[in-house]
Amino acid sequence: MQELARQGTRDASDVLQKMRADSLADLVTMAAKLRLARAPKVRDVSMHLVRLQDSLAKAVPVSENWPGINNKVDMDLRSLQKPLKDQYRNDPNASRITLRAKGGQTDVPVSCSVDLGRAIYQAEAHKGVGGAGAGACSGDLLLGALAACAQITCQMVAAAMGIPTERIEVTVEGDLDLRGTLGISKDVPVGFENIRLLFDVAAPDATPEQLRGLREKTEQYCVVMQTLTRPPRLHTKWDGHD
Repeated sequence: MQELARQGTRDASDVLQKMRADSLADLVTMAAKLRLARAPKVRDVSMHLVRLQDSLAKAVPVSENWPGINNKVDMDLRSLQKPLKDQYRNDPNASRITLRAKGGQTDVPVSCSVDLGRAIYQAEAHKGVGGAGAGACSGDLLLGALAACAQITCQMVAAAMGIPTERIEVTVEGDLDLRGTLGISKDVPVGFENIRLLFDVAAPDATPEQLRGLREKTEQYCVVMQTLTRPPRLHTKWDGHD
């Protein structure tokens, strides 16, 4: 009976792996189509990707009731980053990277595509300045970048410090006056006037010292937060004009 149970577990695992591989192949194929799609079609393809991921989650349930299958991934972040840190210490130039985002024109002036190299997004003007209000505006993307960076940084710091958490959630809010970008009043600044970053961390087993360390290191090593706090030099160039 035990041998049959073990064989059943192996068979179930093989089936799960094959389903995941097939679904991942579908995702890669659709991602390739996404790169070739025209900008107005980006949202439709993205919706297909989301639906495919949802279907995968429903079709391949991961449960602790299945022997040998765990729905919690234990990641040794220190071991994962050690070779990278060693490389950067030995060769500082290897740590320098350049990220790139490219905007693209669409059929209407109130929307555009944003190509990040690994994904394409669609952005729209806020409805307060004439956009449809159905998609993310550039302000949403800015706050989203801060939320993503703060969220991932907090999670990674907690993992590196060995702090068990039940919940980590980051919320970002920003205030701006649209009269500035519309040129209605020169006294109104163009851009965000205030940005609030809220961390909701549930870690009942963590000590006060650990929580202080988590906050300090998260805020210290969050790239987007530090970029907004200490703005870098910004250079502009107009091709054919400079």
